[in-house]
Amino acid sequence: MTDSAQATHEVEIDNSNRSTTPQTAGFARYISAHWADRPEPLPDPRPAAPYAARRRAALGARFPGERLVIAAGAMKQRSNDTFYQYRPHSAFAHLTGWGSDAEPGAILVLDPAIGDPATGDPAAGSGDAAHDATLYFRERAGRDSDEFFADPEIGEFWIGPRPSLAQVSAALGIRTAPLAEFAAGDSDRTLDDAELARAVSELRLVKDSYELAEMQAAVDATAGGFEEVLAALPRASAHPRGERVVEGVFNQRARLDGNAVGYETIAASGPHACTLHWIRNDGPVLEGDLLLLDAGVEMDSLYTADITRTVPVSGTFSEVQRRVYETVLEAADAARAIVRPGIRFREVHEAAMAVIERRTREWGLLPETAEGDDTAYHRRYMVHGTSHHLGLDVHDCAQARRELYLDGVLEPGMVFTIEPGLYFQPDDLTVPEQYRGVGVRIEDDIAVTEGGCVNLSAGIPRTAAEVEDWIRRAQSRA
Repeated sequence: MTDSAQATHEVEIDNSNRSTTPQTAGFARYISAHWADRPEPLPDPRPAAPYAARRRAALGARFPGERLVIAAGAMKQRSNDTFYQYRPHSAFAHLTGWGSDAEPGAILVLDPAIGDPATGDPAAGSGDAAHDATLYFRERAGRDSDEFFADPEIGEFWIGPRPSLAQVSAALGIRTAPLAEFAAGDSDRTLDDAELARAVSELRLVKDSYELAEMQAAVDATAGGFEEVLAALPRASAHPRGERVVEGVFNQRARLDGNAVGYETIAASGPHACTLHWIRNDGPVLEGDLLLLDAGVEMDSLYTADITRTVPVSGTFSEVQRRVYETVLEAADAARAIVRPGIRFREVHEAAMAVIERRTREWGLLPETAEGDDTAYHRRYMVHGTSHHLGLDVHDCAQARRELYLDGVLEPGMVFTIEPGLYFQPDDLTVPEQYRGVGVRIEDDIAVTEGGCVNLSAGIPRTAAEVEDWIRRAQSRA
């Protein structure tokens, strides 16, 4: 690890050539004085704190005697001297419980515990089993420093007050220390290490009760955003960039109820719905078309929802639209029906694909196959997978080993999406003209339970009739 790992910002910006801040000693003395006392009460422990401590213990148990360094990461440059809104690395948030208000450049260190000299117990002096946790970050600057008023990247005049070491320690239940005291070691395991990166990813495969509650809250907030989008459909239809209206309405709800969107909102109307990751969102929203909205609210804890609903802009599905929609819904329901502890994750995808293959063959869309030809021709109309794990990342646990992810056995506490779709490209000559440009995806967030599963997003209308009624109700209240 280099000194750059201790940086709070991805690049250092020198604006001295255009700065007008007075540099005299007299001004420095004046701006540093005559401030009212500011009380700094210690906060109550955060609900996430005890869960994060158990996660640290579980991670430490996989690396006994090793020093683990998990960096939150620096602020990323957007352009010149502007930066993107800060979000810490997901592994850092998971292991500390520090979410949207985490300090840029913070570093969590798990040092092998020295233990109790009297008994030799390596866990005696630590709440993190065989490791002692220390959280390093750049603490607030005193008002007697130039940083206080003259540093636009971290100065209080520019970005507001930063928390003290004591406040963060009280909130998170972790020993804290100034970032300047952090010293990298030659044998540190960092997130650049493939084994550690895999371990912190696999640690998130099964969610605890705190995580499940946060994900339900994210889904509930997302439901509110979808409702507001439906109410705004007439306004979206009246604008040449109606998809931007949809995006803006949803993103506003994400900022009001959470931290931000968990990923770039897909507001895909008409043939744009056939582009799986359509995020330009610069097209019209036209009567007669379908609107595919794939969006999720990220909470301040950084847990995110990931929901997709496809709705008719006019409020009513056409015959072809309904046929495609109900097939996708049938595939989603077939996949969800088999979810229970003990099955393999890939079986969820296989159940959905069986429906897609059968229906597209019944419609005459697939070529005749010779005996022994097992080509999945139906995948032309759905090239993506049906499910992915969900949590702090929209595609959570992505570095987990295949045998624990795609080929893994489902356990209670796992959370993933079920999101089949059918996408008939506007210029696809293998389908009748009336299907071309129709894209449908239905996506729900599923939590595995002891007895089966629960659909966290079941409260968001799913059937074609429910969706049509949902649109009418939302617009009548607008």
